[in-house]
Amino acid sequence: MNTKAVTTETFEAARHGDRNAIVRLLERTQPDIRRYARATCRTADVDDATQETLWLLSRHVGAIRALATLSNWLFSVVRRECLRLARRTGMIAAVDEDALETSLVQRPEHVLRLDLAAAFEALPPHYRDVALMRDLQEMTIDEIAAALDLSRQAVKARLHRARLLLREYLAE
Repeated sequence: MNTKAVTTETFEAARHGDRNAIVRLLERTQPDIRRYARATCRTADVDDATQETLWLLSRHVGAIRALATLSNWLFSVVRRECLRLARRTGMIAAVDEDALETSLVQRPEHVLRLDLAAAFEALPPHYRDVALMRDLQEMTIDEIAAALDLSRQAVKARLHRARLLLREYLAE
């Protein structure tokens, strides 16, 4: 998120309920929220996820403790909204972790290897790179961040999303 777009004064005033500050905060974060939604959601869900995230921000800005955590909070809300919208439309089924684990254990090793390779191939490149570096090359978060010129938070978010997508793919 472009933290320069939101000043500490605006953020703190919004946290304390200043309506004008909340409006400024929403206006300044909206482009980033939309960008997150475009990267995470199906095209049809971008507007709904953006709107829901803005609404949640307006209602819960007081619970966000620091401007530095705003970006992570927004990204988490957008991601959760995209998943919720995809599940609601039947595009993604909720993953039953126990059933998935049982299914994976029962697959022959050669089939499991092919399924894993296909799951990694199905990931968008920016998620695939992070997941491969962490899970196969066993790089640390800091090493991945340095190699890809990303923040630790971006690496963690991409890794989390990649693992969710891998689970969903393997559960099919």
